Amino acid sequence: MTDTAWIDAALTSARPQAVGALLRYFRNLDTAEEAFQNACLRALKSWPQNGPPRDAAAWLIMVGRNVAIDEVRRNRKQEPLPEDDVISDLDDAEEALAERLDGSHYRDDILRLLFICCHPDLPATQQIALALRIVSGLTVKQIARAFLVTEAAMEQRITRAKARVADAGVPFETPGAVERTERLSAVAAMIYLIFNEGYSAAGDTVEVRAPLCEEAIRLARLLLRLFQSEPEIMGLTALLLLQHARSAARFDAAGALVLLDDQDRSLWNQKMIAEGAALIDKAMRHRQSGPYQVQAAIAALHARAAKPEDTDWAQIDLLYGALEIMQPSPVVTLNRAVAVSKVRSAQAALDMIEPLGPRLSNYFHFFGVRGAFLMQLNRNDEARVAFDRAIALANTSAEAAHIRMHLDRLIRDSAGAESRISKK
Repeated sequence: MTDTAWIDAALTSARPQAVGALLRYFRNLDTAEEAFQNACLRALKSWPQNGPPRDAAAWLIMVGRNVAIDEVRRNRKQEPLPEDDVISDLDDAEEALAERLDGSHYRDDILRLLFICCHPDLPATQQIALALRIVSGLTVKQIARAFLVTEAAMEQRITRAKARVADAGVPFETPGAVERTERLSAVAAMIYLIFNEGYSAAGDTVEVRAPLCEEAIRLARLLLRLFQSEPEIMGLTALLLLQHARSAARFDAAGALVLLDDQDRSLWNQKMIAEGAALIDKAMRHRQSGPYQVQAAIAALHARAAKPEDTDWAQIDLLYGALEIMQPSPVVTLNRAVAVSKVRSAQAALDMIEPLGPRLSNYFHFFGVRGAFLMQLNRNDEARVAFDRAIALANTSAEAAHIRMHLDRLIRDSAGAESRISKK
């Protein structure tokens, strides 16, 4: 076997299970990560000649543990190791490990790993960075590029996150039912944040950060595998799939942002849309609505419209109304206003968002949306002021370029009107 692509895929797939089990054994993130990396090196030497093991995760756990123990023996020389029942409840044989991974240990180890990465003591940026490093296995360089920071800065961020976890004395026991329920929403939020880091990419950064969307989807699928009957996890996975399905059409060849109504819908990934739509339909049948399900339902209505004019804006308005009740937020109201402008009028939408001004005074999209409504109402001078403010707050060059397009249109319209007046 000369093609090693299957090895990379196997190592990536097995990583959460293996690192989670090694973490349970050694009670230390750095030790567990190093043990896994050493096991991967052994796999790269062994698997091409011997073929894949019966269970890749079990093999990696066994080899990683043994290599780490040998390292401890070398470091401590003749100092005896703690008793096995103090530091581990893993058996030695690969077969027994595989059986355990098929049962509750597989689930609990991954949950523990995810729970640690989204520990409440960690800021959101550190949670994401730690998850991408520990759970997903991205290199520090890859994560730094995705966050548009230096490699040294990202290394410090991850190191600080690990130190906080250690200082917090995070328990490594099997998470109980209550803890799972309490922390599941935090894990889902962390995955959603990872997705948004990639989804918000634009221009020449999209190729760097778009893989974060794919990694978030992979983690969401993993979480769904652990909670197969949880409708909100179905909703989260569906939302990410439906949003990512439009990625090929979101930017033009020059890297400029393309609005939903202007996107080439033939570029949308129909297979991904079908999977996401099926998931949200399944989730809705549970009749336990949640924010992720509602957002996924909105995304599904957009995805199912063959043409912009086919979009069911009335239903989207109702869904955003439900989301406002579940998750009150000025951003949710701002998004709902777009649907209101389609169903009722630009004036009704403008009236809806005007009270949001003080809370969204530094939010790019507020001024972009407000400018668009004002332009529809032919209040061009006010629209120009709103667009200028939006440009000043733009996070990316693509966002700024999109607003400048509106300004250029206003300038052309104004010039045309003045020309017509002068000829009279």
